[in-house]
Amino acid sequence: MPWPDVTVVDACVRRDGRGGSPTAVTDDDPAATDADRCAVAAAAGTSHAAFLGPGRTPDGGRPVRFFTATAELSGCGHGTVAAQAVRLTRTGLDELNDRQHTGGRTFDTVAIRRPAGIEVWFDQGLVALRHPAPDERAALVAALGLTADDPHPTDVPRIAAPGAPRMLVPVHDRSALLRVRPHLGRLTAACRRYGLLGCFVYVPPVGDRPGAARMFAPAIGVDEDVANANSTGCLAAHLLDTTGAQTVAIEVEQGDTLGRPAGVLASARRGPAGITTRVGGLAVVRDGH
Repeated sequence: MPWPDVTVVDACVRRDGRGGSPTAVTDDDPAATDADRCAVAAAAGTSHAAFLGPGRTPDGGRPVRFFTATAELSGCGHGTVAAQAVRLTRTGLDELNDRQHTGGRTFDTVAIRRPAGIEVWFDQGLVALRHPAPDERAALVAALGLTADDPHPTDVPRIAAPGAPRMLVPVHDRSALLRVRPHLGRLTAACRRYGLLGCFVYVPPVGDRPGAARMFAPAIGVDEDVANANSTGCLAAHLLDTTGAQTVAIEVEQGDTLGRPAGVLASARRGPAGITTRVGGLAVVRDGH
């Protein structure tokens, strides 16, 4: 079905306003099928699409659903940045504090007008961490095509789940990150075998220098993601867990290999229930609404 009034948002642009992950945002149509929703991202030329539902859930959340060309997602970090940026543009306010309901969870969001765009933050919630089983780790590392010199000398792969689990894979440096050429068929099969969203390959931030990352998720129809905000939150949780600190704040640069430079901010905090994270990014609303 034709879908009217689709807004394209560049989510998680760099500090200078460049790049970002193009994301389609539109009001949901209760008469549409999920196949119709999957078609919106492809028609808009974006990897993801966000659908803004009407009204609120009983706990005060505004419904938002996310789709790629192949399936619905239980959550989408840069999609949340895009969705909340569009909601703010519709109000005329300078700041919008709200609640979003996605994938069975309701969480706090804030969107703020800035000179370079709209800054959005959202509470990612608890992030569960575990070490991968040896066969799981071996299958995914092999599918990524890493060489013996690529792994990070001190950091190790982890499985992180803010909902959907994904593997965080550290590499030695940015050169190693640029060399990653995954075998997409093998990676798809391995992710489906172990129930993973994909692999977030990264170089950790050092001092004031941002980290760098690439996200491969062919199992959900995204061979390489321009910006994966939820995985950046997972990385913040992992770094907090390994350092023993009470709080961690990071910036991660993404998208360079795709010609769409992106940047994501994240912080992690240790609390009574475990490690919780907050994720943010700057969005530029291109057209529509």
